[in-house]
Amino acid sequence: MLYDVMAATAKTVLSDQIIDTLRTRIIAGGFDPHAPIRQDALAAELGVSKIPLREAFAKLEQDGLIVSHANRGYFVSPLSIEEALDVFDLRLKLEPSATSEASARLNEQQIETARRSLAALNEAIAASDPSMGEHNREFHVAVARPCGRPVTIQIIERLHFIAERYIVKHLEGKGLDARAVAEHTDLFEAWAAGQSERAETLAARHILGIRYDLVRELRAAEVFQPD
Repeated sequence: MLYDVMAATAKTVLSDQIIDTLRTRIIAGGFDPHAPIRQDALAAELGVSKIPLREAFAKLEQDGLIVSHANRGYFVSPLSIEEALDVFDLRLKLEPSATSEASARLNEQQIETARRSLAALNEAIAASDPSMGEHNREFHVAVARPCGRPVTIQIIERLHFIAERYIVKHLEGKGLDARAVAEHTDLFEAWAAGQSERAETLAARHILGIRYDLVRELRAAEVFQPD
C-alpha cells in the first residue's frame, strides 16, 4: 500500500512538472499555432511516456491553453477577441468585489504574501519574462483570497489561467510596463491599508483598461478564433 501511495505521488509530481513546462512554453509562443503539437517528439524530448503527457494535455485543455481537433490532434488555442471579452468581463464581475471584501478582512500574513507576489511580478515585468502572466495571476489571487469565498477564488484563479497569454501579449514590447507597475502598486497600497472602496475602484479600472487595450490589439493583429 505504501508503494502505491508513493507511486501515485510521483505520478502527480511528474504530471504537474509537465503541465508547468508546457504552460510556460505555450505562453512564451514556443509552439507553432498553426500545426498540431507532435506528441511523440514532445514525449521523447521530455523523457516521459505518453500517459502523463496525455494527462497534462487534458489539464491544459481544461485551462483553455490547447484545443483538440478530431483526427488532427492538439493545437495551441488561438487568442481571440471573443475569449478575451468573456474572460475579462467575468473578472470584472468577480474580482473588484472580492478584492474589496478581502481588504476589509486582512491579516499581516496575507499582506506579506501579496507584497511578495507583487515584487515577483514587478521583477518579471522588468525582465519581460513570460512568467509575468503567472506572477500576475498570483498577485491578483492573493489580493482576492482573504474575501473568504473559496468558490469565487477558484473561479478567479481559473480565469487567470486562461488570461495569462493575454497578459503577456498585452505587456510585451508595448511600453506599458510602468503603467502596469503603477496600477498594481496603487491597488496593493489601498488594499493593504483597508481602503476597501478604493481597492474595488482600482481593481475595476485596472481590468477595464487591459480589456480595452486587448480588444484594440487583437483587432489590429486580426487574431480571431477559427471556425
